[in-house]
Amino acid sequence: MNEKLNSPIFKPSEIVKLPEQMDHHNHGYNQVVIGLSGQTEFDIEGAGNLVCPGQGCLVTADSEHGFSGIGNNEILVLNVASELYQASYTQDHIARLFDQSGYFHLDRQAQNLIQALTAEMAAHPDDLLLSRACTDTLMCVLHRHFKPLKDDRQSYRLNMDVIDQYILQHLTRKISVAQLAGLVFLGESQFHFLFKEQTGVTPHQYVLKKRLELARDLIEESQLSVAQVAQSTGFASQSSFTQAFTRLFGKPPARYRRENPAG
Repeated sequence: MNEKLNSPIFKPSEIVKLPEQMDHHNHGYNQVVIGLSGQTEFDIEGAGNLVCPGQGCLVTADSEHGFSGIGNNEILVLNVASELYQASYTQDHIARLFDQSGYFHLDRQAQNLIQALTAEMAAHPDDLLLSRACTDTLMCVLHRHFKPLKDDRQSYRLNMDVIDQYILQHLTRKISVAQLAGLVFLGESQFHFLFKEQTGVTPHQYVLKKRLELARDLIEESQLSVAQVAQSTGFASQSSFTQAFTRLFGKPPARYRRENPAG
């Protein structure tokens, strides 16, 4: 049995806010993730997608998956350890639902139910009986109310020249997935999926790298201070810029400038 299942604080369902930095892990139990507010990025064994309110994903046991939040976000996480739920729904039910990892839409009826349940959970976050009841309820109705997202792996190719031009023109401002998707006349989820298929990274990661590459050029070639470079490349603060720059280039911007003086 997974170590987390032996913990007295294991919650069958919980409301979570994800940090903006991408994290990766796996666990020995199935999981359902449902978007409540904002946007989150998921990557399940290489299949990336954007999860918005009314959408979600199924993560099969032991699947490697990455996740991050975009701004203010909340998700509902159902931790489905089959050995804990034999009396509630059959093993066959779980096996069919978690036949494979994937993304889905929820119909309006399911969304209304989730809204009511999560309001109760938010009011009583430490009630483990309520947490268990919410997972039981949603697992019993989920398979009737979700529709798998279509796998649009056609030969469709995004026009990256248009996307790159827009990014470079707006690097000093916040750039949303919705704005990029609108450039190529696609919905956010479809755009996110196709973008990850074509580039190997999520739109959020791609824009961040573009910001940091411009920042590196400014550090090398201009006399702007680190704070001015951070502002010029659209970072909310100098500290967040320094952390991101150091992760990508292996050293903070001030040290990078000292070791790479302009020619």
